[in-house]
Amino acid sequence: MRQIAVSHLFWIRVALFLNRYSGHAPELEIDLALANIGLDLLGQGRNFLTYAAELQGAGSEDTLAYQRDEREYSNLLLTEQPNGEFSDTLVRQYLMDAWHVALFSHLVESRDATLAAIAAKAVKEARYHLRFSRGWLVRLGNGTDLSHQKMQQALDNLWRFTAELFDADELDISLAQEGIAVDPRTLRAAWQQEVDAGLREASLQTPQDTPYRTGGRNGHHTEHLGPLLAEMQYLARSFPGLSW
Repeated sequence: MRQIAVSHLFWIRVALFLNRYSGHAPELEIDLALANIGLDLLGQGRNFLTYAAELQGAGSEDTLAYQRDEREYSNLLLTEQPNGEFSDTLVRQYLMDAWHVALFSHLVESRDATLAAIAAKAVKEARYHLRFSRGWLVRLGNGTDLSHQKMQQALDNLWRFTAELFDADELDISLAQEGIAVDPRTLRAAWQQEVDAGLREASLQTPQDTPYRTGGRNGHHTEHLGPLLAEMQYLARSFPGLSW
């Protein structure tokens, strides 16, 4: 049960493994910074997957990453959205960075020593990621008319996936009451405070009357996750048992 809980709570986001962070930035240095952020996220995902596999008592992080089908993943829909243009990548990253900082800041107090240790490392990375993404959010939001337009359009397109960040089910609530996990509902205030301030500084408008989309945590995904998994899992499934 705890393995299921760990996997479900953190919505093991294989989509984050696959995000092509490089090639969408206006400068080479920013491309490298995005690639480094991607490596940090990959490391966080590996830590959670390794612990989930340990609790399960069978398989490994590779088993969970490569041998599950699309409906078996419970990641947030926001994380599987395409990179698109630099504005899309940046806005999606900012929304997730604000959530990661709130999540890991609470998770460091977990009664589970392993989760607390993972969070203690991850929160330092998340704070850097947030400084980076908010800095570019503000720079482009207050840049040219075109850059402002692209940032607002990306925000409008991605905002519908943000409500899922704070969905909580019985398992989340139970684990939070036991002091193991974090109730996602408790993260909304800190996330909203950061995002409101960031959007205001960037001269961007919070989308209104958005028809929110959810379902990723229950295995109901957008059309984007299947192709991402197919690309990532191809080699491992074509050569089972291959030594890397």
